[in-house]
Parts: sequence; structure tokens; C-alpha cells
Amino acid sequence: MWLALQAGRLPESGRITEADLAAIHQVRTYAVEAIGRARQGERPPQDALRGLNEAQLAAPAVRYAEWCDDRMTVESRRSGAFGAQVAAALAESVVDLLADPAFGSVRECEAADCTMLFLPAHPRRRWCSASRCGNRARVARYYQRHKTT
Repeated sequence: MWLALQAGRLPESGRITEADLAAIHQVRTYAVEAIGRARQGERPPQDALRGLNEAQLAAPAVRYAEWCDDRMTVESRRSGAFGAQVAAALAESVVDLLADPAFGSVRECEAADCTMLFLPAHPRRRWCSASRCGNRARVARYYQRHKTT
């Protein structure tokens, strides 16, 4: 489900194989361990940090420069198999989050059936996605208030 929700943030082309899923799940495990410990104010496990770094090394990113319409454009491109690119992009995002000065603000989504974490743009934000979890919570509250007994 996460991969489907994040499709717009993943490398553009490719197909995920079973081996790719195993690599992505391993990165997710490292992410859970590292973020969980860091949220408790503890040092993330060295194995988790090593795993996140190795995932990035499996599909290194290069700042690719191109001249387009009288200006320079630069984008990050990864090499390697598609699944390794996805795992590397996920690992890079986790590392960026762990190093973010706002990391202490990371919250768990308040939707009953969601396990996502998010970095709130506003201090009153309660859901990982206002359009997904927030809307479902508002609809559930509406039905609860208007339920006939």
C-alpha cells in the first residue's frame, strides 16, 4: 500500500520484483528501528544505519546537469536496478528525516488504521494526509454524530 501511495515520489519507470520487495522491506525494517530509537531520544542501532547507507550505495544518486531553454537544470538520477533505486530513495528519505533539525516534531498519524509517521507543517496537524486519513476521520465523526439509534 505504501508503494502505491508514494508512486509519485518513486523513480519513474520499472517494475518491482520479489527480490526488489525484499530489499524495500529490509529498508523499511531499518527505518522503523532507526526512527523508533531516535524518537525515544536514543542512538539508532548501528546495523540500521549501516543498512540505510548500503541501500543508498546500491543505487547511487548523481546530480545530473543539463542545459535546457537557455538555463541549467539539475536533477538527481540514480543508477542500478529499479528495485535498488526505490530502496535507495527510501533510505535517503529516512536519513534526511533523521538528520532534519525538526525531527523531534515527527508524529504518528492519529487515524485508527494508519501507521504512518509525518513531519507536520502546522502544529495542529493530526493526520499524515488530510485528504486520506483526515477526511476518513472527519467522515467517521460525522456519521457518529448523525447516527440514528
